[in-house]
Amino acid sequence: MAVLTESEIRKLLKGKGLKTTDALEIPKGTVVTPSAKGFLAEHHIKLKFIEKQTAINGQQVAAKIDKSEEKRYPYRTLYGGNLEKKPEHMTALYGNVLVFKDHKRIVLRGKLDSLESKIMETQIAFQKLKVPRLVEDLQEILEFVRNILRCEVLGEEVKEFYLQHMNPTELREMSHHPNKYFGTGHFIPDYQMGEEVVLLNSLRSSVRETELAAYAAFRTETGDAERGDIILALNRLSSLFYIMMFKFKTGQYKS
Repeated sequence: MAVLTESEIRKLLKGKGLKTTDALEIPKGTVVTPSAKGFLAEHHIKLKFIEKQTAINGQQVAAKIDKSEEKRYPYRTLYGGNLEKKPEHMTALYGNVLVFKDHKRIVLRGKLDSLESKIMETQIAFQKLKVPRLVEDLQEILEFVRNILRCEVLGEEVKEFYLQHMNPTELREMSHHPNKYFGTGHFIPDYQMGEEVVLLNSLRSSVRETELAAYAAFRTETGDAERGDIILALNRLSSLFYIMMFKFKTGQYKS
């Protein structure tokens, strides 16, 4: 199984100058990423899924799948290699397609997994500190992070979202203008602000690290990102943690 990304489409179209009536032919079973779908829609390019082709006596015919070979070599590498067994230094990128464990998307998944763990640890801490509303807000965030990971693995788009009843635009607005919403300006966290603020700031910085891993995983040759939806979701999540720090400092989490 192959993956068609926006970057790959740009390479395929380079110098071809496809018109809006043209169709791009790709093998059946190819996974098309959300950013690739968006690029195709924007440029009015259709996809045509075809059987893999092979030449016999100068004519193109559909290649027959050798079921015995498929059974013997159940794993594939990202670049078309076949493997009988999964090596310990490799892992699944999607389906039966394997990559090395330091692949940037695998690194991103590890960051998301670590972020989930840290959120749960912080929930326990807030439970001990008797701040139930923070525990509840972190549960919503935990489910949001799990959905980001799910969308990344399945190649699905992170759909429009709300966190603490705010959309991405509202989250950015509040985090950029705290004076307007909390009556106090930006601040640098300090241990004297309390354990709660320090814990929230730790989560905020973890999200920022995860966002950087996402950009590294989906960065194109031109510097754009193929999964802008994931990067946006993580960026707004770090904004939310900053907002939560203000909410605690201004007493909004008190019973």
